[in-house]
Amino acid sequence: MTVTDPIRETDAEARALARTLLRDATFAALGVIDPETGGPMVTRIAIATTSSGAPLTLISDLSAHAQALKRNDACSLLVGEPGPRGDPLTHPRLTLMCRAHATRQGEPGHTELAARYLALRPKAKLYSGFQDFFHVTFEVTAAHLNGGFARAYRLTPADLAA
Repeated sequence: MTVTDPIRETDAEARALARTLLRDATFAALGVIDPETGGPMVTRIAIATTSSGAPLTLISDLSAHAQALKRNDACSLLVGEPGPRGDPLTHPRLTLMCRAHATRQGEPGHTELAARYLALRPKAKLYSGFQDFFHVTFEVTAAHLNGGFARAYRLTPADLAA
């Protein structure tokens, strides 16, 4: 039996869908490596994007995923939610392989990141000023788009650039 490569050639439609999924996401599943066990760990985070389209979040030092990212900045994000009907696996989703970069209050670029994040996620104003919170920008190194049944693509960071 011959298995053909299920990955399609990345085209403008795939790029546009991936950028839309990322831009419209209000939350994501964040995958990290648990520093205590070395195993994978996944959590849900609120997400926005920088003006250039990079994923951006606000997390607390008190969280397990913050501790994991301090030890190993390699992580992944999954965005895209099933629609109200049908098989969840037929709805588009985007997996991003990333490097996490923390920016704390008082550091260069923090004011701009904070303003952007709060403009997109205004409810975060309730806790964004707490000392244990910091912004994380995710540098995308690669991406996989599943645009629905039989619509799989590999994307580069350039494919996702706003």
